[in-house]
Amino acid sequence: MQHNQSDSAKPAGQGVGARVERKEDARHLHGKGQFVADMHMAELSEVAFLRSPLAHARIVGTTLPVEGAGRVVLRETMGDALDIVAESLLPTYQPSAQPPLAAGKVRFVGEPVAMAFAPTRAEAEDLAEAIEIEFDDLPVYASAEAAKAASADFIHEGWTHHNFLTLKADTRFDELAGQAKLVVHRSIDLARHCMVPMEGKAVLAYWDHQADMLVVCTATQVPHMIRTILAKCLGMDQGRVRVIAPDVGGAFGYKCVLQQEELCVAWLAKTHRKPFRYLEDRREHLIAGANTREHHYEMTAYADERGKILALDAHIVIDGGAYSVWPFTIGLEPGQAIGNLPGPYAFRGYRCVTECVATNKPAFVPYRGVARTGVCFAMELTMDAVARAVGREPWEVRLENLVPAELMPYVNVTNKHFDSGDYPASLLKAREMIGVDAVRERQRRVEPDGRLIGLGFATYTEQSAHGTSVFAAWGTPVIPGFDSAAVRLTPDGGLEIRVGVHSHGQGMETSFAQIAHEILGIDISRIKLVHGDTAQTPYSTGTYASRSLVMSGGAVSRACKVLAPRIRHIGAHLIGARPEEVALADGRVLGPGGGVPISEVAEAWYLRPDRLPADVDPAGLETTTGFKPKVDTGAFTYATHAVTVAVDPETGHVEILDYVIVEDCGTMINPLIVEGQTYGGVAQGIGTALYEETPYDANGQPLASTLADYMLPGATEVPHMRIHHFETPSPHTEFGAKGMGEGGAIAPPAAIFNAVNDALKGLGAEVAHTPLTPRRLLEAIAEAEASRHRKAA
Repeated sequence: MQHNQSDSAKPAGQGVGARVERKEDARHLHGKGQFVADMHMAELSEVAFLRSPLAHARIVGTTLPVEGAGRVVLRETMGDALDIVAESLLPTYQPSAQPPLAAGKVRFVGEPVAMAFAPTRAEAEDLAEAIEIEFDDLPVYASAEAAKAASADFIHEGWTHHNFLTLKADTRFDELAGQAKLVVHRSIDLARHCMVPMEGKAVLAYWDHQADMLVVCTATQVPHMIRTILAKCLGMDQGRVRVIAPDVGGAFGYKCVLQQEELCVAWLAKTHRKPFRYLEDRREHLIAGANTREHHYEMTAYADERGKILALDAHIVIDGGAYSVWPFTIGLEPGQAIGNLPGPYAFRGYRCVTECVATNKPAFVPYRGVARTGVCFAMELTMDAVARAVGREPWEVRLENLVPAELMPYVNVTNKHFDSGDYPASLLKAREMIGVDAVRERQRRVEPDGRLIGLGFATYTEQSAHGTSVFAAWGTPVIPGFDSAAVRLTPDGGLEIRVGVHSHGQGMETSFAQIAHEILGIDISRIKLVHGDTAQTPYSTGTYASRSLVMSGGAVSRACKVLAPRIRHIGAHLIGARPEEVALADGRVLGPGGGVPISEVAEAWYLRPDRLPADVDPAGLETTTGFKPKVDTGAFTYATHAVTVAVDPETGHVEILDYVIVEDCGTMINPLIVEGQTYGGVAQGIGTALYEETPYDANGQPLASTLADYMLPGATEVPHMRIHHFETPSPHTEFGAKGMGEGGAIAPPAAIFNAVNDALKGLGAEVAHTPLTPRRLLEAIAEAEASRHRKAA
């Protein structure tokens, strides 16, 4: 990978901006990580679930195996456990009750109906398979269209229609649309697919008899929130529930909600006072975890003769699956879609209706980018369609529409507060890096093998670390506020940091240590991050929405800034200087007459109080401090991706020839981590664009239940990428940092499709449905050819 640095030189030390290798990689690369599957306990039982083979049916009879007496559980057995209900204050919202095991009916293929436990997973699966369930079929709603047309037999009792909710926006639409010289319409679709983290769901629960509490070890992004909801659903005080998240092998949003399996396994441990564990296998994930990305867009752009958009009209339909998940609810996806569809563009007329429809599929779960991959795809394909309609280069039309740097900070048509940045500069830099003129010349020459060359762009904004006001407007059951960090100097001069967020691959053990080092000067090898344990860390709503570095990282910064003057005060006394004369650097308190190691400061506080100054702060060498940004509507990262592709019109194969990224996530705490997150996100975006899909038949049966059917990009499908960084600090955060963990996955589908459509424009073909399989591409070419013949006739 090529690393194009921003203009400012990167420091070679360990603090903010340094390219420090990740501390956590040492254990992972040597197989020393501690995941739920690595845990061993005496009397541990493995849990297997019997899952529904039908998408919608009543349960009319159950026969349990004799050999499973006491080891098979149905919903009626769990009478002291509540259903999972995620309330919302959004108007038109219809809540759903998700039982831990299906009660009375099943609502999607793969829904847990019963669970069995045994000393081994194989024995538990045998028990589960011996359970006999009699079903009475109900009408299946395998698409949003079918669900909207229903007049009876609704998925949830008490409902009179299948819309979870409908959101509407209208800002000066009629006024500005009426001024347009050009109207461009496109229908655009994203397929439903899975998140496919390396580690699926994983949970082990046991009863700690010494502490007299339930302990749940689970692969989660949000341990404190899981503790809150488990205690509620199990009728327990939160003080008697401890949630521990060990190493987590990827999550991407899949593990930021309460899973049915977490509640079931926790209930087993509470009830039997013994340890139980469930590990999701890949087939279960591909069937019951097909829960993201399925959007349909009707986009109409109203523009002037140069392609400057005056107004946008959109109708978005989201297939939300069978349940609204806790805590974010199904409202998160349509809320993000209607609010973020305009992206980085400056038009002022906007009308949008977003419907989220319940269907007989797995419940929709937030996935890396939460709706923004979809809205970027729709907006950017529409932008290219406008460029073709006015006969201009797509990058020129984008430049005409992007928010100019001189207008920053800027409040857009959906009241998004863009805090800083230069969107046009990112586009122009991407144009330079991809070499537009050279690509156009190559197109004119024609490839010897008959392939068609195409060039595509996509520019997006990523709303990161949005907080109280945003979530309060969505009315979610849990609303984030301040994140807290606790820092403590150890008696030998090391530093302990405790935060409530949890890493599932973001490198927090390194980046948070760099923040502390920047302020206190302690070597990062002596800084320890404690996270993922509700018994040892301050409360946080957790890791999601590109918030951890901004929120908890900001709290680490603030806490270290509280601790620093206390350390300086003691150190100054030890060397006979005034506190204002000393500074912290290289693990020492340095003054005009010399210095003293921070370890001596710690020793004085903990072991030699006789050496302390008389006016020492009795709060000591530890503190807990909270943080949230000055403006909590989010810090806005942005980027432009540009891609060159070669399309084979005979086979439908697409090859990515070149891929460039120009991104700005504010001040980079660690550029290596930023780039790793970006590259990984692009790989996932390529999967969305070209490979990943869970299709369903009319009976709601998933048609991709193994990795032989569900395609993922591998090393040969992920291209060489070149990345360039801008750094425009946010005025609202510590160090000017912005979240960026989701950004890499947002733009690739749009950039790749735009490049393919650019390659196909001579054939009159256009594609707008993910994934871009060879079949879909060849069908588009065939339809364009048939259309030409019809017109000629």
